[in-house]
Amino acid sequence: MTTITRIAAPSACICSVDAVTDPQTPPVTPPVAPPAAAPSASRLLDPFAVDPALGEWRRVSSRYLWVDLLGGLFGTVVFTAISSIPFWLSGVVWLLVIPAVVLVTGLIIAAFVPRRVRAIGYQLRADDFLVRRGIMFQRFAAVPYGRMQLVDINRGPLDRALGLAELKLVTAASASNVAVPGLPMADAEALRDRLVELAESRRAGL
Repeated sequence: MTTITRIAAPSACICSVDAVTDPQTPPVTPPVAPPAAAPSASRLLDPFAVDPALGEWRRVSSRYLWVDLLGGLFGTVVFTAISSIPFWLSGVVWLLVIPAVVLVTGLIIAAFVPRRVRAIGYQLRADDFLVRRGIMFQRFAAVPYGRMQLVDINRGPLDRALGLAELKLVTAASASNVAVPGLPMADAEALRDRLVELAESRRAGL
Protein backbone atom coordinates (compact mmCIF):
# COMPACT_ATOMS: atom_id res chain seq x y z
CA MET A 1 0.00 0.00 0.00
CA THR A 2 1.30 3.39 -0.99
CA THR A 3 0.76 6.24 1.40
CA ILE A 4 0.74 9.82 0.10
CA THR A 5 1.50 12.39 2.70
CA ARG A 6 0.58 16.01 2.00
CA ILE A 7 2.87 18.56 3.57
CA ALA A 8 1.20 21.93 3.95
CA ALA A 9 3.39 24.88 3.07
CA PRO A 10 3.88 27.38 5.81
CA SER A 11 1.63 30.33 5.38
CA ALA A 12 3.28 33.55 4.39
CA CYS A 13 2.99 36.35 6.81
CA ILE A 14 2.60 39.76 5.28
CA CYS A 15 3.40 42.51 7.70
CA SER A 16 2.88 46.15 6.96
CA VAL A 17 4.93 48.78 8.61
CA ASP A 18 3.45 52.26 8.73
CA ALA A 19 5.91 54.92 7.82
CA VAL A 20 6.60 57.29 10.63
CA THR A 21 6.79 60.80 9.40
CA ASP A 22 8.71 63.34 11.37
CA PRO A 23 6.56 66.46 11.61
CA GLN A 24 9.71 68.60 11.47
CA THR A 25 10.95 67.02 8.18
CA PRO A 26 9.65 68.81 5.06
CA PRO A 27 7.97 66.62 2.45
CA VAL A 28 10.11 65.49 -0.45
CA THR A 29 9.03 67.05 -3.75
CA PRO A 30 9.36 64.71 -6.75
CA PRO A 31 11.57 66.03 -9.56
CA VAL A 32 9.74 67.90 -12.31
CA ALA A 33 10.57 67.07 -15.90
CA PRO A 34 11.87 70.05 -17.90
CA PRO A 35 9.38 71.51 -20.44
CA ALA A 36 9.62 70.47 -24.06
CA ALA A 37 11.83 72.63 -26.18
CA ALA A 38 9.91 75.26 -28.12
CA PRO A 39 10.34 75.43 -31.91
CA SER A 40 13.18 77.61 -33.01
CA ALA A 41 12.48 81.21 -33.90
CA SER A 42 13.83 80.70 -37.42
CA ARG A 43 11.13 78.11 -38.15
CA LEU A 44 8.39 80.34 -36.79
CA LEU A 45 9.56 83.35 -38.75
CA ASP A 46 10.19 81.51 -42.02
CA PRO A 47 6.81 80.35 -43.39
CA PHE A 48 8.44 79.02 -46.58
CA ALA A 49 10.96 76.70 -44.92
CA VAL A 50 11.23 73.51 -46.98
CA ASP A 51 10.61 70.61 -44.60
CA PRO A 52 9.22 67.57 -46.45
CA ALA A 53 9.15 65.51 -43.26
CA LEU A 54 6.53 67.69 -41.62
CA GLY A 55 4.32 68.05 -44.70
CA GLU A 56 2.38 71.00 -43.31
CA TRP A 57 -0.36 72.39 -45.54
CA ARG A 58 -0.65 76.15 -45.80
CA ARG A 59 -4.10 77.57 -46.46
CA VAL A 60 -5.10 80.62 -48.43
CA SER A 61 -6.41 83.79 -46.83
CA SER A 62 -9.90 83.69 -45.32
CA ARG A 63 -10.69 86.89 -47.23
CA TYR A 64 -10.75 84.84 -50.43
CA LEU A 65 -14.12 83.58 -49.22
CA TRP A 66 -15.69 86.91 -50.23
CA VAL A 67 -14.06 86.82 -53.66
CA ASP A 68 -15.36 83.34 -54.40
CA LEU A 69 -18.78 83.99 -52.83
CA LEU A 70 -19.46 87.30 -54.56
CA GLY A 71 -18.26 85.95 -57.89
CA GLY A 72 -20.55 82.93 -57.58
CA LEU A 73 -23.57 85.00 -56.55
CA PHE A 74 -23.00 87.41 -59.43
CA GLY A 75 -22.94 84.51 -61.88
CA THR A 76 -26.10 83.07 -60.30
CA VAL A 77 -27.97 86.35 -60.75
CA VAL A 78 -26.85 86.66 -64.37
CA PHE A 79 -27.83 83.11 -65.31
CA THR A 80 -31.15 83.43 -63.45
CA ALA A 81 -31.98 86.58 -65.40
CA ILE A 82 -31.04 84.95 -68.72
CA SER A 83 -33.07 81.82 -67.98
CA SER A 84 -36.15 83.93 -67.23
CA ILE A 85 -36.20 85.50 -70.72
CA PRO A 86 -38.48 82.78 -72.18
CA PHE A 87 -41.09 83.55 -69.52
CA TRP A 88 -41.05 87.27 -70.25
CA LEU A 89 -41.34 86.65 -73.98
CA SER A 90 -44.10 84.04 -73.88
CA GLY A 91 -45.89 84.68 -70.60
CA VAL A 92 -46.12 80.94 -69.87
CA VAL A 93 -46.08 80.54 -66.11
CA TRP A 94 -44.47 77.10 -65.95
CA LEU A 95 -41.36 78.53 -67.64
CA LEU A 96 -40.53 80.15 -64.29
CA VAL A 97 -39.34 76.71 -63.18
CA ILE A 98 -36.15 77.20 -65.21
CA PRO A 99 -34.91 80.35 -63.41
CA ALA A 100 -36.06 78.89 -60.08
CA VAL A 101 -33.90 75.80 -60.61
CA VAL A 102 -30.93 77.97 -61.63
CA LEU A 103 -31.35 80.15 -58.53
CA VAL A 104 -31.63 77.22 -56.12
CA THR A 105 -28.61 75.51 -57.69
CA GLY A 106 -26.55 78.70 -57.35
CA LEU A 107 -27.51 79.07 -53.68
CA ILE A 108 -26.58 75.46 -52.94
CA ILE A 109 -23.20 75.95 -54.60
CA ALA A 110 -22.69 79.16 -52.60
CA ALA A 111 -23.34 77.26 -49.36
CA PHE A 112 -20.28 75.09 -50.05
CA VAL A 113 -17.98 78.04 -50.72
CA PRO A 114 -16.54 78.22 -47.16
CA ARG A 115 -15.57 74.55 -47.22
CA ARG A 116 -14.20 74.83 -50.74
CA VAL A 117 -11.99 77.74 -49.73
CA ARG A 118 -10.72 75.92 -46.63
CA ALA A 119 -9.85 72.92 -48.80
CA ILE A 120 -7.37 74.94 -50.89
CA GLY A 121 -3.82 74.41 -49.69
CA TYR A 122 -0.26 74.35 -50.92
CA GLN A 123 2.96 72.83 -49.72
CA LEU A 124 6.62 73.45 -50.49
CA ARG A 125 8.39 70.11 -50.62
CA ALA A 126 11.98 69.14 -51.31
CA ASP A 127 11.56 68.55 -55.07
CA ASP A 128 8.16 69.93 -56.04
CA PHE A 129 5.33 72.31 -55.23
CA LEU A 130 2.11 70.55 -54.20
CA VAL A 131 -1.35 72.14 -54.51
CA ARG A 132 -4.59 70.69 -53.13
CA ARG A 133 -8.14 71.68 -54.16
CA GLY A 134 -11.65 70.24 -53.99
CA ILE A 135 -14.04 68.85 -51.38
CA MET A 136 -15.74 65.71 -52.68
CA PHE A 137 -13.39 65.27 -55.61
CA GLN A 138 -9.97 66.35 -54.41
CA ARG A 139 -7.18 67.17 -56.81
CA PHE A 140 -3.50 67.10 -55.91
CA ALA A 141 -1.14 68.70 -58.42
CA ALA A 142 2.61 68.36 -57.92
CA VAL A 143 4.78 70.68 -60.03
CA PRO A 144 8.52 69.84 -60.04
CA TYR A 145 10.69 72.90 -59.53
CA GLY A 146 12.81 72.06 -62.57
CA ARG A 147 9.79 72.17 -64.91
CA MET A 148 8.55 75.63 -63.90
CA GLN A 149 8.85 78.10 -66.77
CA LEU A 150 6.88 81.05 -65.43
CA VAL A 151 5.50 82.09 -62.06
CA ASP A 152 2.92 84.82 -62.54
CA ILE A 153 0.73 86.89 -60.21
CA ASN A 154 -2.81 87.82 -61.30
CA ARG A 155 -5.19 90.21 -59.54
CA GLY A 156 -8.84 90.84 -60.34
CA PRO A 157 -10.98 93.76 -59.15
CA LEU A 158 -12.17 91.96 -56.02
CA ASP A 159 -8.67 90.67 -55.33
CA ARG A 160 -7.23 94.19 -55.46
CA ALA A 161 -9.99 95.50 -53.19
CA LEU A 162 -9.18 92.86 -50.56
CA GLY A 163 -5.41 92.91 -51.00
CA LEU A 164 -5.24 89.40 -52.47
CA ALA A 165 -3.58 87.85 -55.50
CA GLU A 166 -3.51 84.62 -57.49
CA LEU A 167 -0.23 82.81 -58.07
CA LYS A 168 -0.10 80.94 -61.38
CA LEU A 169 2.58 78.44 -62.35
CA VAL A 170 3.21 77.75 -66.03
CA THR A 171 5.05 74.56 -66.97
CA ALA A 172 6.18 72.96 -70.21
CA ALA A 173 2.83 71.16 -70.55
CA SER A 174 -0.01 73.67 -70.95
CA ALA A 175 -2.51 71.23 -69.40
CA SER A 176 -0.58 71.11 -66.12
CA ASN A 177 -0.75 74.79 -65.25
CA VAL A 178 -1.51 75.27 -61.54
CA ALA A 179 -2.94 78.31 -59.76
CA VAL A 180 -3.15 79.17 -56.07
CA PRO A 181 -5.82 81.85 -55.43
CA GLY A 182 -6.48 83.92 -52.33
CA LEU A 183 -2.93 84.73 -51.29
CA PRO A 184 -2.13 88.04 -49.58
CA MET A 185 -0.08 90.20 -51.91
CA ALA A 186 3.04 90.10 -49.73
CA ASP A 187 2.84 86.31 -49.39
CA ALA A 188 2.28 85.88 -53.13
CA GLU A 189 5.38 87.92 -53.95
CA ALA A 190 7.49 86.06 -51.36
CA LEU A 191 6.26 82.69 -52.63
CA ARG A 192 6.92 83.71 -56.24
CA ASP A 193 10.51 84.70 -55.45
CA ARG A 194 11.03 81.47 -53.51
CA LEU A 195 9.69 79.31 -56.36
CA VAL A 196 11.81 81.14 -58.92
CA GLU A 197 14.88 80.60 -56.76
CA LEU A 198 14.13 76.89 -56.40
CA ALA A 199 13.42 76.51 -60.13
CA GLU A 200 16.70 78.18 -61.10
CA SER A 201 18.66 76.04 -58.66
CA ARG A 202 17.13 72.84 -60.03
CA ARG A 203 17.78 73.80 -63.64
CA ALA A 204 21.36 74.70 -62.76
CA GLY A 205 21.81 71.28 -61.16
CA LEU A 206 22.63 72.61 -57.70
